[in-house]
Amino acid sequence: MSERFLLADGASLGLVRAGDPDAPVTVLLLHSYAQDRRVWHKVIDLLPSVVPVAVVAYDHRGHGTSSAATVRTATLEQLADDLAEVLERAVPARPVVLVGHGMGGHVAMTMAARHRVLAQQRVGALVFLSTSLGWVAENLPRPLGRLVQDLHAILGPRLVGEVHRRIDKATTIGLRWLLLGDDPAPEDVRLVAEMVSQHWPDTVALFRPTLDQTDRAVALEVAAGLPVVALVGEKDRLVPVGHAGLLVDDLRHGHAVTVPGAGHMLPLEAVAEVVPRIVAEVREARTR
Repeated sequence: MSERFLLADGASLGLVRAGDPDAPVTVLLLHSYAQDRRVWHKVIDLLPSVVPVAVVAYDHRGHGTSSAATVRTATLEQLADDLAEVLERAVPARPVVLVGHGMGGHVAMTMAARHRVLAQQRVGALVFLSTSLGWVAENLPRPLGRLVQDLHAILGPRLVGEVHRRIDKATTIGLRWLLLGDDPAPEDVRLVAEMVSQHWPDTVALFRPTLDQTDRAVALEVAAGLPVVALVGEKDRLVPVGHAGLLVDDLRHGHAVTVPGAGHMLPLEAVAEVVPRIVAEVREARTR
């Protein structure tokens, strides 16, 4: 079931619900940079069939069907405040498992840092998929700059007066190499190409500065008191495999998982590995 969620500042988010609205735990799905909630379609279809749960997914501001972002609102802080509003007004007052893919993981962490009481009261666990310690991490590569360069090479500059770009074979092949792992399903490749192309170049350029400012310290501080699962694909070209381990090394309730053969798009490529991890956290959250 899809709906519009109106934010306090007048912007609105495209939001979808699935599962049992009366379930004891809600799973809230947060998509990544320059994508939208469609990336979760396999998780949304499968998860409620294996555990009693309510599922909510939405498009971040500036993405998908949600209101456009501006230079002022294209920040992790604003996206985190939007998440806090969704938690307070759109999600039943029961434990929540936050699942963040890429940038979505940073939105979850930033929300917990800015709204600590809310996070302590509502968040039962964090699941990070393909989430780095920070796009600029100490002694680690800087993947975001490379990502933008690669996308520019793949998608090219926007043509003046263009309304819709044709997603040609070269674009699809390039994005498959950049974002997916071994032997991806053709429908997954097509969806990734559609999502990224629809957000190029405006969203990519608008949100890059805020992603460049994320850091490891915030991640570790926020996650210290919560159960955390971090998954990363073995073939992820944007987030080094070691990031998952580093993210949970100092956490009492954290563990890292490397998914063989998978790239950056774990919600699509590795749903059989992702869903059982979410289910485990849902079951734990019911007992806390």
